[in-house]
Amino acid sequence: MSGLSFVEFSPAENKREFKKFINLPWKIYKDDPAWVAPLKLTVLDNLDLKKNPFYKHAKICFWNAYKGKEHVGRIAAVVDERHNEFHNETTGFFGFFECINNLEVAKGLLSRAEAWLQKQGMTASRGPANPSFNHEVGLLVDNFKSPPFVMMTHNPPYYADLLEQAGYGKVKDLLAFNMDRPEQFDSRISKIFQKVKEKGNISFRPIDMKNFKEEVRLIKDIYNSAWEKNWGFVPMDDEEFDHMAKSLKDVMWPEFCMIAFSGKEPIGFSLSLPNINEVLINNPSGKLLPFGIFKLLKGLKPKNKKIRRVRVITLGVKPEFRRLGIAPVFYYEAFKAAERLGLDGGELSWILEDNVEMLHAIQIFAGVPPYKTYRILEKSL
Repeated sequence: MSGLSFVEFSPAENKREFKKFINLPWKIYKDDPAWVAPLKLTVLDNLDLKKNPFYKHAKICFWNAYKGKEHVGRIAAVVDERHNEFHNETTGFFGFFECINNLEVAKGLLSRAEAWLQKQGMTASRGPANPSFNHEVGLLVDNFKSPPFVMMTHNPPYYADLLEQAGYGKVKDLLAFNMDRPEQFDSRISKIFQKVKEKGNISFRPIDMKNFKEEVRLIKDIYNSAWEKNWGFVPMDDEEFDHMAKSLKDVMWPEFCMIAFSGKEPIGFSLSLPNINEVLINNPSGKLLPFGIFKLLKGLKPKNKKIRRVRVITLGVKPEFRRLGIAPVFYYEAFKAAERLGLDGGELSWILEDNVEMLHAIQIFAGVPPYKTYRILEKSL
């Protein structure tokens, strides 16, 4: 492909290129009925280098690709100092990758991201991560006709081939499971879970939205303990965790944010988000004004029944309490909440392909095998 050019830029110094970077997905996915346009305000918050605390410990660089005057691709490269300190690695990340179906364009974008990462002292490029594992992550490699759930990625089928031809190989798969709410629970299952609660003196309660800051503090402590050994996990500091919690507060349904206690000690939590993509898919502009905000606000209330499914986005138990077997009980509580609200079920995602404990818990409730696979790829530099 002749006439290719690549523009490296900083959002603060080149707002014109940044605007094009943000808007490119609307071109790539214009004929894809499964794509859900993100809210542009959310995208901008994710990439706000001044206000988003993630960038206090991470560097990011951006590129746009052009064929003549036509915008044909984009990419970002990220160095997360906290990730490398925590995992004792020199790994950089690529993300926000969008590209027409052309290998020359893809290689041009990836090579520029790789060269930048090498200059930062990185020895590997891993991704896609937008911009980290605490955000949207992974390349969809199957079931492209099904719209993504909230905060899950979506991409054309040809992306995997472009990345593989550019030298990237699989590192890990992230799995998504479909869960349909049963008409009624087997009484035997209910009795088993009741015994689990009684044996460990375990109780569950939903988050108290009127005491949100204190609840976030409890959850933060569980989160950084429960996920510490997970592949790819990076602990969030107070500022970053609070920023994430604040961004999710307005779309939370408290019935689906559960905290588990052993006696009075908080030992685990799970968060399921209403699948707001069921509303956003009818707002293709990605703008809240003039009409998008009304569609969103109307759909967010459970009683309006615009949202029929939820995504179990995260679930964890402190290591010293995992032997009590309460992970499946969290899923049970989520199902019961869905039953009370008259929902249809949802998605359990994402789960590491080698997380045996969680996969075992999921088998009780979800369709097996997984109905979607998201891949993390890597290339040595």
